[in-house]
Amino acid sequence: MGLQHKQIGEVAERIGLSLRTIRYYEEVGLVTPSARSQGGFRLYTESDIARLQLIKRMKPLGFALDEMRSLLDALDTLDAAGSDEERPDDASRGAALDRLSMFESAAEERCEALRDQLAMAEEFADSLRREVRRQQRGIRSGDVRSGGAR
Repeated sequence: MGLQHKQIGEVAERIGLSLRTIRYYEEVGLVTPSARSQGGFRLYTESDIARLQLIKRMKPLGFALDEMRSLLDALDTLDAAGSDEERPDDASRGAALDRLSMFESAAEERCEALRDQLAMAEEFADSLRREVRRQQRGIRSGDVRSGGAR
């Protein structure tokens, strides 16, 4: 096993995904280990790890598996354009760049929606904090409104 290959356990720990999740992403075709050890263990390169990290970042934004696959395909097409291997034609590169731009816009929209949701959650938490303090002040002062006794 070369120094640049990492076993699935090391990859899982490094990027914070479970072994099961990484295997699932392989099963659905999002990532494929670059190699296997003589014992059949999955081996990942830094490029494979970067791919898994991208998938992990898309998940909380609500991207579906098909959307993830589409983005990864676009990135693969654009990466191939910079290599000496089978270069995609200009139309394929243009379509891949259009998809990448669409995902950029979608990610920004989803981030904005999450910022709005976070702002509402913070307002709610603030109102609860104020209510807790108000109630605590009432208890400490003997709750003058109720006369202190029942």
